Amino acid sequence: MAKTKQEKLDLKAEKQYYKTHKKKQKLTVGDVIFNILNYAFFGIFTISCIFPFYYLFINTISDNSLVRIGAINFIPKGIHFQNYLSLLNAGEILDAFLVSASRTVIGTALMVVVSALAGYLMTKQEMWHRKIWYRFLVITMYFNAGLVPTYLNFLMLGLTENYLVYIIPAIVQPYNIILVKTYIESIPAELEESAFIDGASHMKIFRNIIWPLSKPILATIAIFGAVGHWNSFMDSILYMSGTPELQTLQHRLYIYLNQTTSLANIMQGGVSSSQAASAMASVMDAKTIKYTISMVTVIPILAVYPFMQRYFEKGIMLGAVKG
Repeated sequence: MAKTKQEKLDLKAEKQYYKTHKKKQKLTVGDVIFNILNYAFFGIFTISCIFPFYYLFINTISDNSLVRIGAINFIPKGIHFQNYLSLLNAGEILDAFLVSASRTVIGTALMVVVSALAGYLMTKQEMWHRKIWYRFLVITMYFNAGLVPTYLNFLMLGLTENYLVYIIPAIVQPYNIILVKTYIESIPAELEESAFIDGASHMKIFRNIIWPLSKPILATIAIFGAVGHWNSFMDSILYMSGTPELQTLQHRLYIYLNQTTSLANIMQGGVSSSQAASAMASVMDAKTIKYTISMVTVIPILAVYPFMQRYFEKGIMLGAVKG
């Protein structure tokens, strides 16, 4: 739609005002000092957040013999990528990576779909005993059966040593459903009313109107779900102790960390020179593997999160305005 002459003049006057105002504005000495301190503080804070990942990365691509003696601190030396290639040859690591990746994709997708459907359902006044079901959903956020009853329940349901234990319990997430419900309530009701007048069903409205308009909050809960699935290892420890091929990458990292600690304790307990040399070699190898696996577990989240960031802030704020 073309702008009127008056609108163009108003826009031109507004630009001229800001241009003139900007020229007149001068920074005082206090403003300059504040800006310097502000940039310095947040610069140091940013570096302190980035450095651990940088340290891990340079230790995974540097000469392993230098990594073993702790000679790599700031600059990589003897750069190579053999450590990452070696992981591909380690069957248990590759299997663990595939388990973590598959549960992240499948679990997150199902959780987002169920949260969207349940959140939309909770906004419908005609839902049978809507308030009771909603309160029941909220209660589950604060009360649970505990570890032992949960384990016994999964055992009786046949979910232990079963891949589905990663997926089924995490499909319904009360907090995410509440976020989606609150967000959907912020969508103008007139959109649904006009669709009803045209004869659209609830499912068609959800598919063609609610789902596209809810992308910011859905992306937000997708980040929550993906990070939770990818970083989770307690369920693998509790329910997959007898099935190594179904253990997650984080569980495998946990095992390597324990092996490193055990070998260090053996060395401190007093052993022969030959045993000490063998133990030392094993400890250092485990250290290199630990760094490499740690980096592998971090890379997917670092790669995906920047693309979801634009949805994250908008979704979490709009989804948390109302209770």
